[in-house]
Amino acid sequence: MSAKLRLGIMMFLQYAIWGAWAPVLSAYLGDTGLGFSGFQVGVVYALLPLATILAPFVGGQVADRYFSSEKVIAFLAFSGGVLLLIVSRITDFSVMAVLMLIYCLIYAPTLALTNSIAMINLEDSEKEFGSIRVGGTLGWIAAGWLLTGWRWLAGGEVMPSVQGDMLFLAGLFSIVMSLQSLTLPHTPPQKEGVKPWAFLESMKMLKVKDFAIFVGITFVVATELEFYYILTAPFLESDKIGVVPANTPLVMTIAQVAEVFVMAFLLSVFLKKYGMRKTLAIGVIAWPVRYVIFAIGTPAWLVIASLALHGFCYVFFFVAAFIYVDNVAPADIRASAQSLIAIVALGFGRFLGSLFAGWIKDVFTTEVGTNWTNVFLVPCALTILCALAFLLFFREEGAAAPSEAAVEV
Repeated sequence: MSAKLRLGIMMFLQYAIWGAWAPVLSAYLGDTGLGFSGFQVGVVYALLPLATILAPFVGGQVADRYFSSEKVIAFLAFSGGVLLLIVSRITDFSVMAVLMLIYCLIYAPTLALTNSIAMINLEDSEKEFGSIRVGGTLGWIAAGWLLTGWRWLAGGEVMPSVQGDMLFLAGLFSIVMSLQSLTLPHTPPQKEGVKPWAFLESMKMLKVKDFAIFVGITFVVATELEFYYILTAPFLESDKIGVVPANTPLVMTIAQVAEVFVMAFLLSVFLKKYGMRKTLAIGVIAWPVRYVIFAIGTPAWLVIASLALHGFCYVFFFVAAFIYVDNVAPADIRASAQSLIAIVALGFGRFLGSLFAGWIKDVFTTEVGTNWTNVFLVPCALTILCALAFLLFFREEGAAAPSEAAVEV
């Protein structure tokens, strides 16, 4: 088996683990499951972004400094898998929060380690990494389909029904990944490690108005991303939309199928034809469009179809954002600039967004139920403001040249 195929399988499993639990765990934890409050659900989801902020210290300064990457991944994946199997049986919020924090601290470093081991072992990472990374999205999709299939079979009593099935399935994927990791190319430790404060080197770029505006908008949009990740599953299963819980994992993979299509066929075309600013603008505008449809909440088929907008929301904004940063950052601080935008969006943005989304759900939930229209009007309003701020104040032309001068400060 070629190294490239083994790396692709690694990515498939890496994101199948995440994709098994993240889309639907909120429905299991919330009103129709364990009965956690919206804020408590938000806390559980905030743990992975928090771990992402801490990951450079765990993965960079300890793990990949002393041991080969494939062995570190194997150890972390096995430990995380066993922990997920245990968490699937937990029904107490406090215990689950502690165990999920430990799990997220184990899982988060593997996100960087799998990217690193792929980059190191590909002959031309710039050309080949995309085809490897798409395996991750396919893994996310496969996890959703498999979970739905499991629930169908359990409903027909062909297979046993498992408590916390999404966490149980993620645990199984993780244990399989631990075994598969031992087949990866040997990748010796990087003795110098990864600088945990690397992003600080690029802070000087914030002195450039356009880049600062871009980072600010990215932060706010990242907070609103959590309304989608945390609240979509319980929204779809509510009486307003009526998706059967067994079908929710399958339905939610519409977003990832669209993501693959947009990334593979549309992103490069739009960047070439319309440029970075207009591509980013489309990405920003797609967010309030989706939340408007969610807020209206009818007809149900339109709400479900609007999940496909995730392809534009995520790819045209977040994926394009990393390309933009790579283009405007001076070569000597390009890596730290990528660290900065990752910390802002995937770390602090999603951490605060998880808590905010959970709290907003509580605000608009009564004994009668959740007022989903009011819930989704909040991210709708905030993303509209982001779109207006982007269109009015961001100028791509002014971002590249001044950033070079900013480095000299």
